[in-house]
Amino acid sequence: MPKALCLTGLAISAILFLIFLIDLIPSPLSPFRGASKLMDIAFILCSLGLAWLSWTTWKEQA
Repeated sequence: MPKALCLTGLAISAILFLIFLIDLIPSPLSPFRGASKLMDIAFILCSLGLAWLSWTTWKEQA
């Protein structure tokens, strides 16, 4: 079960990273229409942190 949670964390971080990266780039496909660049950057950094934590935890369990 813990490995499944680590992989779920990786998947969620990838989805969050893509959503807020797309929102950071000005385009008609932006989900939040670029409401706040600072929040986009903060969420990108948080998703990278979640990915790193999930990856290191997954590697420790192997």
